Amino acid sequence: MSAPGRDRRPASSAAAAAGAQIQRRRQQRGMSQAELARRTGLSKATLSQLEAGLGNPTLDTLDAIAVALAIPLTDLLIRHGDPATVHLASTTARESEPTRELLRRISGGHSLEIWRLRLPPDTAVDGVPHAPGTTEHLLVAAGSLFAGPADDLRHLRPGDMLAFAGDAPHRYSTGDTPADVTVVIASPVAG
Repeated sequence: MSAPGRDRRPASSAAAAAGAQIQRRRQQRGMSQAELARRTGLSKATLSQLEAGLGNPTLDTLDAIAVALAIPLTDLLIRHGDPATVHLASTTARESEPTRELLRRISGGHSLEIWRLRLPPDTAVDGVPHAPGTTEHLLVAAGSLFAGPADDLRHLRPGDMLAFAGDAPHRYSTGDTPADVTVVIASPVAG
């Protein structure tokens, strides 16, 4: 006869990583295991096993935990924390069409996306409205452009920053000079 608990299949590395994220996020919120167990309907023993990396939670279980912690489900599936430093080498812009690059996506309460937008001269781009509550932030690195809500375009020059509701029609347009703009899109996370 084997010792109790020795017949259990070991948790996957993904489950162990999820357990570490559950514990980290719960502690960040100052929440006890008992409180998280109450909010999710899980037993405290089950939650303790998950945090210790000894369980293999279902997607429904992880979803219930994410909702209780008010974070996106994907935050529980991260295997590593973000690196301390992120350096993205510069790339070359296309001369005849807009160039857009997703530079980074950051989650945790809000979904943040950082984009580089390069517009050649005499170019106009209509922005598709994002989810309700989304805000766009523009920081002009070089050139100039008109940008913002379609009915309230602003003239932006190097160093200018503009924030506006991204959940309505918006537009970016250049005149006779190109523009290089950093765009940060902050969207609320449902849950």
